[in-house]
Amino acid sequence: MNKVYLIGNLTRDPELTTTPTGVSVCRLSIAVGRRFTNAEGSRETDFFNITAWRGTAENCNKFLKKGNKIAVSGSIQTRTYERQDGTKGFAVDIVADEIEFLSSKNDNSGSEGGMNLGGAASDETIADLQPVSDDDLPF
Repeated sequence: MNKVYLIGNLTRDPELTTTPTGVSVCRLSIAVGRRFTNAEGSRETDFFNITAWRGTAENCNKFLKKGNKIAVSGSIQTRTYERQDGTKGFAVDIVADEIEFLSSKNDNSGSEGGMNLGGAASDETIADLQPVSDDDLPF
């Protein structure tokens, strides 16, 4: 089975192109923080190239920008290529099956925030909360 799930932030704006037959393809790059710290106590980051096709590619180009947080599910593909100096290169790409946009439409920072998927409420939401007595609860 070849399946990968990643959550990270875009390191640059998406690049949309089309194949000679008119199929949309979008190339993205995301930074994903590792779960654990290294010996010096800091978290390392890995960078992944993502390729999206057709409608997903068009939506990525339309709605995403550098810094946005996304979740990607897809497969890993490897390829070799020849550099300009004649040496061979090796690349690992993620071909996206699905991309979920985790940053809100108005979120310019691309960090944390985003859609509330069960995380902490914003300060504005907390300020609107009113205390409730146990006698007012219907259960």
